[in-house]
Parts: sequence; C-alpha cells; structure tokens
Amino acid sequence: MRVLVVEDERALADAIVRGLRREGMAVDVAYDGDAGHEMAFVTRYDVLVLDRDLPGVHGDQICADLVKSGALTRVLMLTASGTVADRVEGLGLGADDYLPKPFDFTELVARVRALGRRATPIAPPVLTHGDLRLDQAKRVATRAGTQLDLTRKEFGILEELLKADGAVVSSEELLERVWDANTDPFTTTVRVTVMTLRKKLGDPPLIETVVGAGYRLVNP
Repeated sequence: MRVLVVEDERALADAIVRGLRREGMAVDVAYDGDAGHEMAFVTRYDVLVLDRDLPGVHGDQICADLVKSGALTRVLMLTASGTVADRVEGLGLGADDYLPKPFDFTELVARVRALGRRATPIAPPVLTHGDLRLDQAKRVATRAGTQLDLTRKEFGILEELLKADGAVVSSEELLERVWDANTDPFTTTVRVTVMTLRKKLGDPPLIETVVGAGYRLVNP
C-alpha cells in the first residue's frame, strides 16, 4: 500500500511515517501544503493522510482538488478540532474519513488499511496460490503450512504478485507500490529482493521472470 502523509508538525509527521512503515506500507511525507499538493498529483497513492490546517495550500483545497480530479486516492483528514461541525465539513469536501487529534495510532493504522482496501480492486483478505497462503491483515505468509520469514519488502512483492493473479507485474510497478519516493528508480533493489524471495519460497519455483516485462506467479 502506498501512502502520502501531509502534516506540518514534523515530529508528528515523522512518527506517523515511521509507524506506517513498520506496518509494511510504502510511505512518503510532505511538511506543507504546496509540496503535498504536488506530490498527491504526481504519484498514485492509495491513501492520503492529510492535515487540514496546512501552510501553503490548505488541506481543504488539496482534498477538493483531488476529488475533482477523479483520483482513486482515499483521504483521511486529520485536524486539531474534533467537533461534529468540523467533521461534517471535512467529509463534505470529499474526505473519506476524519480523525481528530490527538488520536490512537492503532486506530490510525486501522483506518488507513480500511481506506486502502477501498482504493484498489477488492481482494480477499487471504490470498492463495497453490500451497501458498498470504494473510494481508495478519501480515503472515505460509507455504505448505510453514510460515515464511519475509522482510516487509519481500512480503509486499509477494502480495502484489498474488493480487495480479498470474498477470505480469513490472519492476516499475513493484517499485511504485512497495517502496517509497526516496528509492532510486534505477536501483537493482527489486531484482535483488525478488531473488531473496524466490529462495525463501523454495521449490518448486513460484516466481517467473518475464524478460523485458517483469514478474508473475506460475503454477507450481
């Protein structure tokens, strides 16, 4: 899941980013409305965690412009004011959810995950392929009943390949969906991570390289 956090309180923004990354999400951050507005339209995000009162472009304007564009990005609006009137106004702008500060981080994660499921084609909570099983909520993958010791990036790649259901997924798509904006687009990190993932999945092989196109899951 790709998430953009736009929050001008740097300590809070950085804490949110660290926490969401620990949950296996690819997270970018902007500390003002101008940068946030630009990033929201340059990259396709599943969820935008958006502070309402931002310097530069106001959070309300970012939300309204995003909704007007027809983007599938879901918006979770944050605000220091938790009144009913503010919540109604925020949702009226097109936000999908609204969370007043201070908030419990576990609730933030739950809401981001729920919105992420709405931003992409519906997939079952547990993805399977032969004897491979991946539980998206519990973040657990097993093969033939044995739990796989996967890094967050390996898990993310496997999740994207399972969602593709045998279709080819390019390195660029994996880089966009699993990593964040700080990753060098010319890096070999996708190829190296796929290589280690293959080893952990064991035999018979499940991931096939389609030369010049990307990767896909094949029947064992």
